[in-house]
Amino acid sequence: MLESFERYPLTFGPTPIERLGRLSAYLGGSVEVYAKREDCNSGLAYGGNKLRKLEYIIPDAIALGADTLVSIGGVQSNHTRMVAAVAAKIGMKCRLVQEAWVPHEDAVYDRVGNIMLSRIMGADVRLVEEGFDIGIRGSWQNAIDEVRATGGRPYAIPAGASVHKYGGLGYVGFAEEVRAQERDLGFAFDYIVVCTVTGSTHAGMTVGFAADGRQRRVIGIDASATPARTRAQVLEIACSTAALVNLGRDLSEEDVVLLEDYAYPVYGVPSEETKNAIRLCARLEGMITDPVYEGKSMQGLIDLVQKGYFPAGSRVLYAHLGGAPALNGYGYTFRNG
Repeated sequence: MLESFERYPLTFGPTPIERLGRLSAYLGGSVEVYAKREDCNSGLAYGGNKLRKLEYIIPDAIALGADTLVSIGGVQSNHTRMVAAVAAKIGMKCRLVQEAWVPHEDAVYDRVGNIMLSRIMGADVRLVEEGFDIGIRGSWQNAIDEVRATGGRPYAIPAGASVHKYGGLGYVGFAEEVRAQERDLGFAFDYIVVCTVTGSTHAGMTVGFAADGRQRRVIGIDASATPARTRAQVLEIACSTAALVNLGRDLSEEDVVLLEDYAYPVYGVPSEETKNAIRLCARLEGMITDPVYEGKSMQGLIDLVQKGYFPAGSRVLYAHLGGAPALNGYGYTFRNG
């Protein structure tokens, strides 16, 4: 479905799929849990899911003659880290707006992890005291205008690269990649579990797996704590992406499966259950998940298996989207492991 779209290669290639045997056994052994390691997809600043999206966005920035990538996220945004990395890789400047999306008071929160890496890579980082919102932000639009006013040629990349016209393409490609790996494995996954916030990762998967009728087997775990807005944004991105790739079928609200039970207490703040899921996964598999995204989707996966959501014999693919650098901003939380 992506043959007609230009792609700027930023990743190593297909990401590995590994069986999480010890976690599966711990959860009773009736469901086989696998992980697709998007956290290992590149040598650029620890990689992660945003790179799949940026591979289809960057050709447009180059074609338009941009010299500065301008994006936005929270203080510990994985997305802005990857925009900074890509800007460095392709020789562009980078302006990042880091808003106060998370009510977290660790003393070094704005000096370590993702934001530290962005600064090391030369991004012009601006801290803004605005709360969480998945929509278009005034502070981001102001940054774009500022770059233009000083003679720069900005290229606007929204939060999570999600509401960009090409934001869903990367995870259409994910689905195509999984199908190829399934042929090698000799089986197809019954469910795919993914963390959902700004929406284009989930939306791209919905479109990609709709090609073989599995769109409702993509189980989104909400981490936004604003699920109604997130659900609507996933559907909007999925529909626009489906039209872009000529999917040949309509998508409806029922095609977006978003579970709302794990985002508490608020975006970016881990519950005790999220912390325990992070520890469990790390101690059974040596696989590191973060407090904002993957810890919450891992919590959801564990709880769903324990509740019997997946029928016995199911093979479940957990999409590990990256994000481990953000753990540095939660040092006090995990000071004793």
